[in-house]
Amino acid sequence: MAPPQAPLADRLRPQTLDEVVGQEHLIGAGKPLRLAIERGQVPSIILWGPPGVGKTTLARLIASYIQRPFFALSAVSAGKADLRHVVEQAGSDPDLFAGGWQAGAGAVLFLDEIHRFNKAQQDFLLPYVEDGTLTLIGATTENPSFEVISALLSRMQVFVLEPLTVEHLTQIAVRGASELGVTLTEEARDFLAEYANGDARAVLTLLENAARLYVGQGDSITLTHLRDTLQSKHLRYDKTGEEHYNTISAFIKSMRASDADAALYYLARMIDAGEDPKFIARRMVIFASEDIGMALPTALVVANAVFRAVETIGLPEAQINLAHGVTYLASAPKDRSSYDAYFRALEDVQRHGNLPVPMHLRNAPTRLMKELGYGKRQQEGNLPEKLAGRRYYQRKAASDQ
Repeated sequence: MAPPQAPLADRLRPQTLDEVVGQEHLIGAGKPLRLAIERGQVPSIILWGPPGVGKTTLARLIASYIQRPFFALSAVSAGKADLRHVVEQAGSDPDLFAGGWQAGAGAVLFLDEIHRFNKAQQDFLLPYVEDGTLTLIGATTENPSFEVISALLSRMQVFVLEPLTVEHLTQIAVRGASELGVTLTEEARDFLAEYANGDARAVLTLLENAARLYVGQGDSITLTHLRDTLQSKHLRYDKTGEEHYNTISAFIKSMRASDADAALYYLARMIDAGEDPKFIARRMVIFASEDIGMALPTALVVANAVFRAVETIGLPEAQINLAHGVTYLASAPKDRSSYDAYFRALEDVQRHGNLPVPMHLRNAPTRLMKELGYGKRQQEGNLPEKLAGRRYYQRKAASDQ
């Protein structure tokens, strides 16, 4: 248990798997990670997910459940000497296994932000992971396929943690308020859950700071308390409110109008306000097909590359990739013919249902089906007979683009 003066997030850290909020796909009843923990057969693993979703908590719980000594290092500050010290202790210090630890079973090393370790540091861990001296639990917000060397990655199992939902964060906010001895207004609770963007630590930090500044035991924390505590630009950009939708709409319409300057302005405004860069990149991928389409088919390739860059690099550097993509998409010629054609086809699907596929397009794997005419041309065109001659795709002339 964390001491009373510890930060609220530490005081509320779950002590059992049943207390963990979220990640039901991994630690719910009968799910893979829970089964491994309960059977005491946890291999070296990587926990991949966004901040504040329980990676450190799960690592500590794993060590506790499987009765192993626990070491924690951050790849931001640790070096090879720190790793060597852990290995020496795990392999030779009998005091570590006093009081119920399973002697000879190896220790658990939790390595936060494992993606920050260079190749030499990761190589150093290999033999100790292989011989069982260490059960390595790496935590990362980055795609381990790119950040962890293949030799180490092949010896570890990757578990993907999901962002916490609004419902999860609401539950955590209520727990935090109870621990602090305060109540939350409904508006304050909802704001906390939305503001945190899937990060439990963000909920508890803001809640604790507001309680420290504005209320005493038994008092109520209001939305005004949270706003005054935060004093942040994020408050002017509620991700579920009107400003969010207004700004993304202005961003898309500026690119549609080939106004790169305005598009860059709205991009900068969203990034500065804390918008999820992947949300912006996803909209750019959609825009590349919806608005540019066949006028410049490579726009989809560029937009996808931007999304991938955002996913693997992250902010702040990824804002450069976003700016690159925005100017490209805004400057590109526009053609919505593919988009419009698809929805004209969809209208016929919904209006007429499953019309018979022409015989010459049907597969004929058996003799009977061949005798029935499957695979033989009986009409012109490839659409169902009822739609013969229908034209959905009408590509714009080059002069119109």
